[in-house]
Amino acid sequence: MSKIKNYEYAIEELKSIVEDIENDTVSVDELTKKVERASELIKYCKTTLYKTQKEVNSALDDMVDLEDSNTEN
Repeated sequence: MSKIKNYEYAIEELKSIVEDIENDTVSVDELTKKVERASELIKYCKTTLYKTQKEVNSALDDMVDLEDSNTEN
C-alpha cells in the first residue's frame, strides 16, 4: 500500500474507498484489500487527531498559565 501523505489525503482516500464499496464497484477479490487499507487510514487519522488534540490542549494550557501569571503581578 502507498504511504499516507497527510490527514487530508487519508480522509479523501477513505471517502473514495467507502464510495467504491457503496457503489458495488469493488470486486470480492479487492474487498479485503480495501478494508485493510481503510483500517490503516482510520488508525492514521485517529492517531493524528489524538496528537493534534494533545498539542492544542498544551498550547491552551500554556496560554492559561501565562494569563494567570500576568494577573498575579
